[in-house]
Amino acid sequence: MKPLSAANYKNEFTENFPGDDSGDLTPRQTPGKLYSKAIPTPVEKVTLLAWSNELAKELGIQKPDSEQDLNILGGNYVADAMKPYAACYAGHQFGNWAGQLGDGRAITLGEWQTPAGNTWELQLKGAGPTAYSRRADGRAVLRSSVREYLMSEAMHYLGVPTTRALSLVTTGDPVLRDMFYNGNAAYEAGAIVMRTAPSFLRFGNFELLNARKEHDLLRQLVTWTIDRYYPHLQGENRILDWFKEVVERTATLMVEWQRVGFVHGVMNTDNMSVLGLTIDYGPYSFVDNYDPDFTPNTTDLPGRRYAFGKQPGIAYWNLGCLAAALLPLAEKDKLLAVLETYKEVYWKKYYQMMGNKLGLDVVTNLDTDLITQFEQTLAKLQPDMTIFFQLLIEVPLYMRDEKQVADHFKESFYKELAEEESQQLYTLISNYLERLNRNTIKREVSQQLMRNANPRFILRNYLLHQAIEELERGENTLFTKLQEAIKEPYTSNYDEFFMKRPEWATQKAGCSMLSCSS
Repeated sequence: MKPLSAANYKNEFTENFPGDDSGDLTPRQTPGKLYSKAIPTPVEKVTLLAWSNELAKELGIQKPDSEQDLNILGGNYVADAMKPYAACYAGHQFGNWAGQLGDGRAITLGEWQTPAGNTWELQLKGAGPTAYSRRADGRAVLRSSVREYLMSEAMHYLGVPTTRALSLVTTGDPVLRDMFYNGNAAYEAGAIVMRTAPSFLRFGNFELLNARKEHDLLRQLVTWTIDRYYPHLQGENRILDWFKEVVERTATLMVEWQRVGFVHGVMNTDNMSVLGLTIDYGPYSFVDNYDPDFTPNTTDLPGRRYAFGKQPGIAYWNLGCLAAALLPLAEKDKLLAVLETYKEVYWKKYYQMMGNKLGLDVVTNLDTDLITQFEQTLAKLQPDMTIFFQLLIEVPLYMRDEKQVADHFKESFYKELAEEESQQLYTLISNYLERLNRNTIKREVSQQLMRNANPRFILRNYLLHQAIEELERGENTLFTKLQEAIKEPYTSNYDEFFMKRPEWATQKAGCSMLSCSS
């Protein structure tokens, strides 16, 4: 284990690509540059609020035991070996080309070498302005920082590919934010998350270079990305092979999001990782009541472009944008052919995932009809997704009548079922039990498949909101408990949180809908 201040950081991205090393933080276009130097802006007082011991052990990082190491987490100290920068990229936002964007409040300090010999980027989110902050201040507030810290780690323990969070610190500085963009700006407590990943490269990094017709740089970036993160790809077709793997990883990520009921909220192409990771936690949410049209993002209303049920299709659209960015490097027909493999990969993985959620031995063509029936019935009745699938694990193999079925699943519903709805549920469960009784595996094996696929604990927005309110009052009881609960999402060890979203949270700001403000 090494302290943050004593390590020899690698800086291969900045050493391999042109950047603006002036250190000028004035918002501007930076043509021909893939990054701009960005030294974190010091804060009043760095106080450690949370530290991920498990991630630190994996990375080989010693918990800060000196002012110097603590100050690194808050941007008040930069080690000699670090070369902090903000990356330059572009993106499609809500379906529209936005041009140059870039890291407006994220500063990469350097590349840390792990005991296993891998390198992970260490990045501060909320450490001050960069050349890409546009009209913003580059800071982050406590509420959004708590959400990113907890959720990125929660997704890791759920088994969903994700960036990670190593630390959360408060800064002692107030930050002015208009939470819902409605003219009611207020000061909030400032905070900084140190987040980490093998790479934060996004679809938008490649889109920008193509849009600027910087094709030599585009080829250089693609080649470097393949060499570094996909070294097994060799030969003359490696660009197409790489795009195919990005397609497969993205399809896998979408299946995992749908499995646990995660809604990202801002699936812009600048928020899509070329490593297939969940990246940039903003106005996200888990689904409470099963609603394919649910979006947690106020900015996404009324179109609901990024709603829960639309995420797989949006991922395909975003991959199309990446394919377009690669046109100078590969033939259009071949890129399109690879893009079209997304649908086959996604549906194959999706049906297998749903088969696991339902405890099926194998998934046949006939089973896809049953899965569709589940989707349609749940969308109609809107039970709590997490609780419904937990109750499904324990459903008796024989159910006498509608009342018994309704009583078994009653805990998952946010409303009393009408007679017609009760009949729909009974029909669904009857068809399911008929199929389950044809399983070639033992009941215990089937149930274990279901337990592995269906989380029992999810980090619901109202829990996050309560934890944030406590922290703002100087208390950390719930925050501390949630840090432990996220590590065991498939057990019953934290069943105190096994309950539906309470009625008071349905309309409360920060519990049902959120904005991009942070």
